[in-house]
Amino acid sequence: MLVKKKASAGKKNGVSYLNGQIKFQGVSLNVYSYLTDGVLIDTGAQSLHKFFEPFIDEADFDQIMITHFHEDHSGCATYAEKTKKLPIYLNKTSIPSCEKRADYPLYRKLFWGNRKPFRAQAMPDSFSSRKALWDVIDTPGHAFDHKAFLNRETGQLFTGDLFVSEKTKVVLAEESIPEIIRSLERVLAYDFEDVFCSHAGYLENGRAALQRKRNYLLAIQDEVLTLDIEGHPADAICQKLFPKKYPIVKFSRGEWDSRHIVTSILEECSTRTR
Repeated sequence: MLVKKKASAGKKNGVSYLNGQIKFQGVSLNVYSYLTDGVLIDTGAQSLHKFFEPFIDEADFDQIMITHFHEDHSGCATYAEKTKKLPIYLNKTSIPSCEKRADYPLYRKLFWGNRKPFRAQAMPDSFSSRKALWDVIDTPGHAFDHKAFLNRETGQLFTGDLFVSEKTKVVLAEESIPEIIRSLERVLAYDFEDVFCSHAGYLENGRAALQRKRNYLLAIQDEVLTLDIEGHPADAICQKLFPKKYPIVKFSRGEWDSRHIVTSILEECSTRTR
């Protein structure tokens, strides 16, 4: 079983980062941790601890903000808690589950490791860093507890997993495309310049990239609803809109699938018409 791991570090517009990457059986995944103005945003995955722990050790920060509870973002929070003894902030709805050993499928443990329990404090609606005030923006859809962070001073927006890619092809079973659209519209109401994604890294012309993703998802939503009105079942809609099969679908045993894009749209439509 050959698992390849590597990491790269750098700095962009005053923001330091570490990008950890892992590859297995044709599936390649990565995740970023960012450091700016005394704030560490996400801690990386436990499976990549040999890269993220030194990054945490060397980083100068006062607080940790976690975009959401998923193990690739919170995997090294336990290490940071023990070594730095600084406050960790997380959506309050996820605090109880993160105080317990994480329970998620085996393939995710293979990629991201076993996230150990850690203690966090409730995420405020806004917070201060050394030189700036920040807005904390509710951005559910990818995860129910998802937050984005906007540095008002620099205009830099940290979007966690809200963006990831411009043209979404597969999503987790619990994701909601309509909710993601609303979250994109919510952040686009703010004034920002730089965008830092937890998987795509720094986005050139970030606002335009978020707008293109929103427009793409709106178009997909319209197509799904049109095909549904014409009488096509979910599987047929998925085959028409997303004919390509991605390795992560088989590897995850369907937890990641294009079909979830379709069903999340149909489920919300069904709920509204009841």
